Amino acid sequence: MKKLISLFSILLLLSLSACGNPTPQKAGEAAKANGTEKGGKTITIAGNGGVIEKAIRDVIAPKFKKETGITVNYLPGLSGEILSKVELQKSAPQIDIAFFVPVDVQRATDKGLTDSINESNVPNMKNVKSDFVAVEGAAAPVFGLVISPAYNTESFKKNGLKPIQSWNDLASADYKGKTAFADISNDWGFNTLYGLALANNGSVDNMEPGLEKAKELAGYSSTFYKNSTQMMPAVQQGAADVTVMGSYAVGELALSGVPIKLAVPKEGVPLQAFSAAIVKNSPHNKDALNFINYLISEESQALIADKGFYPVVEGVELPEKYEESIGLKDTDKTFKPDFAKFAEVRAEWSDRWAKEVTPKLATLLK
Repeated sequence: MKKLISLFSILLLLSLSACGNPTPQKAGEAAKANGTEKGGKTITIAGNGGVIEKAIRDVIAPKFKKETGITVNYLPGLSGEILSKVELQKSAPQIDIAFFVPVDVQRATDKGLTDSINESNVPNMKNVKSDFVAVEGAAAPVFGLVISPAYNTESFKKNGLKPIQSWNDLASADYKGKTAFADISNDWGFNTLYGLALANNGSVDNMEPGLEKAKELAGYSSTFYKNSTQMMPAVQQGAADVTVMGSYAVGELALSGVPIKLAVPKEGVPLQAFSAAIVKNSPHNKDALNFINYLISEESQALIADKGFYPVVEGVELPEKYEESIGLKDTDKTFKPDFAKFAEVRAEWSDRWAKEVTPKLATLLK
């Protein structure tokens, strides 16, 4: 009798299996297949590493998940690399939100890789300061900054040097070999070229004067750095007393104990932001828009400002701990560059820099 029962049980299980009883999946497999994780939804963001990644991973994303149940998957990378990845995935996007520097916002828009963002789908855009918007209707500014010279205050005082007052002051024998300037491939480097052009009666339509001055800048420099992960240690370890970088990086160095301060040249500094763009045909468009709206809320902007970024919305101030190192005065000149023109001319001047400026490195250090 027992044998008959056992045989019946086996036949019943086989019958259920044949009728389509699903094969058990490993934990998380079904969730990932449906864009969810542990029962909740997931969005994928690609953006800069470092302090931006930490701000989202450690601060913003956990609070967002607690309020909405949506998990944020973050993929770190440089803006240009992210743009290339988004373009490569154009027919089957895997990224919902891409963080771009302003020039890449323009390039992504020109290539048709992003959807529009405005008050109708991101209501908090109504509170955003227009000076931070790179391309109208293309992306939401999130992490505000200026790209500006900065200097070691203790070293300058010790050597009797005056604070930097012009972009032209960067090319000086007073601190030869003690500089940390970015290569033209980096956004900081291109803005350095533009600043030098402005200081020598040039413009975005005439960068030639800036290129000529950049050759002198190169002569007093031992190298050009590729990215912030190379530049910041050089400043932190005392290998460089003068640099040009994003204000948030200066603020981070100052909090770590480096005696560094932003210098706003008389020609002004470019005000801009890392901006969040919705990838066209992204898998989770609605949830991604919800997250962008959350990023530019007053609550999130206060958290982002605590990491050293200028708030992009009205009603939020830069924390006091950053005022001495990167605080902007009412008398400091800032401007919004013509990013469409930047995108148009950048390749040409980057090529000129590589051929004419880079070979001049260290030629005036003897």
